[in-house]
Amino acid sequence: MTNSPTIWLNAGETSGDLHGQLLVRALRERCHGARFAGMAGPAMREEGVEPLLATESLSVMGFTEVLAQLPRIMGLLRTIRERMESLRPDVVVVIDAPDFHFRVVKIAKSLGIPVVYYISPKLWAWREGRADFLRRHVDRLVCILPFEVDFYARHGMTVDYVGHPLLDSIRTDAILRTPQSPRRIGILPGSRRREITGLLPIFSRAADLLAARFPGLEFVLPVAPGMDRTLITDNWRSELPVTLVDSSGRYELMRSCRAIMAASGTATLETALLETPTAVAYTFSRLTYLLGRLLVKVPYMSLPNLILDAPVFPEFLQRGAEPSALADAVARWIPDTPERGRILAQLGSLPALLGNGGAAGRAAEIVLNTMRRTS
Repeated sequence: MTNSPTIWLNAGETSGDLHGQLLVRALRERCHGARFAGMAGPAMREEGVEPLLATESLSVMGFTEVLAQLPRIMGLLRTIRERMESLRPDVVVVIDAPDFHFRVVKIAKSLGIPVVYYISPKLWAWREGRADFLRRHVDRLVCILPFEVDFYARHGMTVDYVGHPLLDSIRTDAILRTPQSPRRIGILPGSRRREITGLLPIFSRAADLLAARFPGLEFVLPVAPGMDRTLITDNWRSELPVTLVDSSGRYELMRSCRAIMAASGTATLETALLETPTAVAYTFSRLTYLLGRLLVKVPYMSLPNLILDAPVFPEFLQRGAEPSALADAVARWIPDTPERGRILAQLGSLPALLGNGGAAGRAAEIVLNTMRRTS
């Protein structure tokens, strides 16, 4: 490894881009001359990563959705190989997104470049047999959820548990001091096009039902980087206004909400760490849902419920994602009810389970040690 190493980072979706931003920040503190390049989204680009490819070019989810995008995905992989071969980075860091990144890992290993897999794939949910691929192709596997250590140990793997990086960006004194607006309801429809078109009409009709029961409610929606505002307004089917807010202050906004309706994903862990009760929803294509029913092995969809091993956030999936069901759930949290108090008490135990901060710094040390060991 030179004094000015090149670190390739690959983020395949918005949440990975945010994790990548924190990791780059921690790496730069420890290795001042490093060059960062790879597949980057807005957050990583803001942190100085050279965007040889854009994360926004890979924004699909599900079995059938990926199949429809296969020609474009194969083109991205060819570009990655060409640019990785030309750049010859000292290490490749892939972040989550296993369906795409397993192929990137194979490219890096074929070029003799060490690989760190950051945010280990959720093989405990489905496709458990892919653990053998990780054992053979990845130099270091970095986990951010506590129960993943035992899962990989059952597959003969020693992994690095660093805790969850969101704690450092969310659980700050300034954010946690944000005053609550007792009539504010947050709307988090996801960042992918099909999430917005599938969920936002449902959320907007639930908003109508809530407003009829609680006059004077305010609905707010933080706009993630790259989200199409026109797509949002076209799919907000209520006459009630929804305020679109730049995502730069999304955590303060989410903390200020009395309750939230959210797409399943990283956002639900964010709302949990902000201690804001959340109704979780998701819809899939019919084929994706049917295959998921056969293959997915976990009892819950949302991360807070999996970590706490309890249905703390109610989940509304596929046909269950109905406006009336979501409205009924949120309505129980607008007054100071015993149910609201129970949820807040359960959410209070999350930070200790997730490492109490410092995850990105620990991950950065692993990346740098991997370069030194293999150089």
